Amino acid sequence: MNIKSVNKAEHQRLIEIWEASVRATHDFLSEEYLQQLKPLILEQYFDAVNLTCAKTSTGEIVGFCGVYDGNIEMLFIAPEMRGQGIGALLASHAITAQGATKVDVNEQNPQALGFYQRIGFAVTGRSPTDGQGKPYPLLHMALQKMQKPAW
Repeated sequence: MNIKSVNKAEHQRLIEIWEASVRATHDFLSEEYLQQLKPLILEQYFDAVNLTCAKTSTGEIVGFCGVYDGNIEMLFIAPEMRGQGIGALLASHAITAQGATKVDVNEQNPQALGFYQRIGFAVTGRSPTDGQGKPYPLLHMALQKMQKPAW
């Protein structure tokens, strides 16, 4: 797996991964809200973060991470590739190469919470709404001690 910078032409693949991943892990989000978020992510949020992606040896993008100002703002893996260390690889790169030390996680997404706890983040606070002001609570996490991935 190779970590590479993302170019604008790859944004369509990223939004496909984002949607598939959200549908697999964020069952608490309404379809209406998911459809509201999709163009925002594609047209605004991707450009607002430093994007990196995980590519296979054949060049297929299977996951991506966006970092802004020390925060992991987005980390999504193609559902069929989950559990293979790609998320840990992207997070490790975000921490070591991009200086990421914080992340917000949806409270209703226990898989993401467990993932970040396993790699060394701890909950430091909570907000009752998400970044759009919707009633999807966020857990604020900060890196305590980076853990070596188990792979």
